[in-house]
Amino acid sequence: MTATGTTSADGPGDGGWTAAWELLLPTASAPPRGRGRMLQSALREAVRSGRIAAGTRLPSSRELSADLGVSRGLVTDAYEQLTAEGYLSSARGAGTWVSGAARAVAAAGPTRHPAPEVRRAGFLPGSPDLSLFPRTAWSAAHRRVLAELPHDGLGYPDPCGLAALRAAVAALLTRRRGVVAEPGRVIICSGVAQAMTLLCTVLRTRAPGPGVVAVEDPGSPEHHALIAASGLATAAVPLDAEGMSPRALAAAGARAAVLTPAHQFPSGIAYSARRRTELLDWARAADGLLVEDDYDGDFRYDRAPVGALQGLDPERVAYTGSVSKSLAPGLRLGWLVLPEALVAPVAEVKRTMDLGHPVLDQALLADFITRGDYDRQLRRCQRAYRERRDVLVAELTERYPGTEITGIAAGLHVIARLPARFGPQRRFLAEAGRAGVALRPLDDYTGAPPPPGGAVRLVLGYAHLPPARIREAVRLLPR
Repeated sequence: MTATGTTSADGPGDGGWTAAWELLLPTASAPPRGRGRMLQSALREAVRSGRIAAGTRLPSSRELSADLGVSRGLVTDAYEQLTAEGYLSSARGAGTWVSGAARAVAAAGPTRHPAPEVRRAGFLPGSPDLSLFPRTAWSAAHRRVLAELPHDGLGYPDPCGLAALRAAVAALLTRRRGVVAEPGRVIICSGVAQAMTLLCTVLRTRAPGPGVVAVEDPGSPEHHALIAASGLATAAVPLDAEGMSPRALAAAGARAAVLTPAHQFPSGIAYSARRRTELLDWARAADGLLVEDDYDGDFRYDRAPVGALQGLDPERVAYTGSVSKSLAPGLRLGWLVLPEALVAPVAEVKRTMDLGHPVLDQALLADFITRGDYDRQLRRCQRAYRERRDVLVAELTERYPGTEITGIAAGLHVIARLPARFGPQRRFLAEAGRAGVALRPLDDYTGAPPPPGGAVRLVLGYAHLPPARIREAVRLLPR
């Protein structure tokens, strides 16, 4: 091979090698310590991009080192590394060439994802306002934790969670939500999704297992998906004005049920005291378990907070929550408060699943809670979300007179039932989409047939939108 790009190699596809040769030239001018890595990277990229085709025979290490002005050992090391990775193949006396395995890499090319649909606004439920994340306080907590955490604190963590965080969460839940949450019952996990997965995995292997897990109808589609992924079946149990129907629950043949009793998703009702008692009676009689998903229990506007169901019977209720609505879902920090008998088996599943949650994240949240920053964040969010709820209700009332709006006393969404004259729902949703406003109908959360006449029933999330965007979005909706 010469500086003009010709080659003495006589294998197939030599033209592909010649075209790629110029990619390796910067290696000669790289700092000595970085030449090996640079040569390997350049060769690897040439194969991935197809500049060197599969089956191309490469120059000998002696030839390539002479052309590039680098040591022969450096080229030999590069060939050996890429051979080990599968990009190249070699055989004694036959030289080195691009392997057939590399053809699939080159042919596949970069993965192309469809561009996300651009909307001017959207009332999709489930998201907090991420601009409210307390960056300054979080950064300060991060510096303190890094300065104070001992070296041995960075080892493999307790699968149940960092002791300081379990204590902080237990105190927080006891104080704010009325949970019976001594630290020994708390498991730190990656949000409610992992909490549900851990719990269902254990329930599936226990004898007698639940077989079927009851879920609310209407309810969160994520509950169905998480339970099914754990190998259990679900039974959708209808709600009435007080919560999940105990009679329908008993008929479903389930021995576990997932509930959102403080602020039912999506209907927004709070389970009545009588219904809570009836469901606990069912759990005791059936030797069953209630799983309480307290997904937005910290946000109450027009009524006193409803205490957790778990506080009434800690041995029959598993309680789960997270910081996804109060801080940010991307933190992936949550907790599971368990009956005593389930702590050890759930901790063992957690250990085998991920060896425990990241220590720095746990220590940071523990610091954030114990110093009072978490309570300040909740108060800040509560003020902002109350204002946004009030703006949304006022705008809906003005634009759609006669609309029934429910679930407004708590949480981050409302249910709006528009008068019949604004229907049918299919046309309303289509026109809203054309105007650039994303909506979710209540029908998306239930298996029950929609009401006759195509009534417009919407689940409107508002927490992520500032007041001005809420006003704009409502005014873009069809009249």
